[in-house]
Amino acid sequence: MVAGVEVPTDHFIGGEWVASAERFDDISPIDETVIARVSRAGEAEVDRAVRAAHDAFPAWAALGPAGRAAHLHRLADAIEANVGRLAAVECADMAMLLESLRLRVIARGAANYRSYADLAVSYEERDWRSKGTWNRVQRMPAGPAAVITPWNAPFMLSTWKTAPALAAGCTVVLKPAEWSPLACALLAELASEAGLPPGVFNVVQGIGEEAGAALVRHPLIRRVSFTGSPDAARHIGVSAARNLVPFTGELGGKGPLIVFDDADLDAAAKKAAGQYDDSGQVCLAGTRLLVQASIRDEFLKRFHAHADAHVLGDPRDPATTISPLIHPDHLARVEAFVARAREAGDTVVRGGRWVGDGLHYEPTLIEPKSNDSEIVQREVFGPVLTFQTFADEEEAVALANSTEYGLSGIVYTSSMGRADRIGRRIRAGIVWVNTFLVRDLTAPFGGVGISGIGREGGDYALDFYSDLKTLQILDGSVG
Repeated sequence: MVAGVEVPTDHFIGGEWVASAERFDDISPIDETVIARVSRAGEAEVDRAVRAAHDAFPAWAALGPAGRAAHLHRLADAIEANVGRLAAVECADMAMLLESLRLRVIARGAANYRSYADLAVSYEERDWRSKGTWNRVQRMPAGPAAVITPWNAPFMLSTWKTAPALAAGCTVVLKPAEWSPLACALLAELASEAGLPPGVFNVVQGIGEEAGAALVRHPLIRRVSFTGSPDAARHIGVSAARNLVPFTGELGGKGPLIVFDDADLDAAAKKAAGQYDDSGQVCLAGTRLLVQASIRDEFLKRFHAHADAHVLGDPRDPATTISPLIHPDHLARVEAFVARAREAGDTVVRGGRWVGDGLHYEPTLIEPKSNDSEIVQREVFGPVLTFQTFADEEEAVALANSTEYGLSGIVYTSSMGRADRIGRRIRAGIVWVNTFLVRDLTAPFGGVGISGIGREGGDYALDFYSDLKTLQILDGSVG
């Protein structure tokens, strides 16, 4: 029982709950107590799950987009009917704000299944005549897909990846992160209740280096989708390459938040302080504040006022705006980044300390002595922002593009011309102007540089989970 909800703690394979002899502890960030002992998969459980997905694939693919859409719409309905249960468990498991989960995040999971189901049904094959032949481009479902998701927003990100895979006709083996595995177990339960055939949707729990590694190297896997760190992605990419399996990865970011002197300054400062949400454990966050030098002091004044309004506390409390970090190991990682920044001579403008109770860390702002500072160049994934100034557009773009990352960017300006110029020049998979985290599910999503490989979203995701075939028929040869 977790947060008053019965949660399965075993693997879901071939429509059955399967236990492992070994288990691992799942610790809640809220109070650091063990809330579940979860089955720990090895080679045998992973092989069983992949073979279940392999066996279920032909019939699932044969249903066609409309047949699969009926199943996915029922799954979306089941998610909406269980928002309260899912939100309570996800909050206990990874400490995202309960109100945010209830009002926004869980519902996004239902929207993912509906959106991709409908998009697959509406697909129009490219049709043309050339050189005396009639040609059509057709999508063929690729086969069993391995989906590996991170510990931040695990439920939503699992639906974001499994929805296009299932809609395209692939079967799925999902491996959630071991720090927050429980909502994905509930997702498997709902998939079964929604009538997805056995083996179409499977979940294996376990440690990344064990279960995840066994999954991506399995010879029957035909697609691999991963969200996590660049270092982990390099290992996954090697395994996928050995089997000549297409691989997509969303790998984190170090996004710039650029504020020009013609911007709505209060809106920009408020959004900048909002980058501390979820304790900064958001890959799309604008963690590098780049502010035009002429408005430096006024921006900082407004930024500090908005940052001061944050409340560190229990994520179940509606008054809380900043929740605990996910795990003691991650808290230690964030602390180490800030300690090294101090030692290197960077200036800690605000925060920079463990609160001293639980896993909370103060919202922190650091002014680096150099753009080459580690705190600027590496992803912290915590409530730590950097602050730099620029003189003009050229310097703003140079600073924005000065890291190896390229997942997202945020620009604040009142000029449409500048919005277009700067937006085009920032090397990132998505750039928001005067807003943040607004998503169209049909748009491409992914990163450049070490922020990722491939694209998710809309037809881009459905194409990834498909093998494209050209059917070419000689004109006049068939009646």
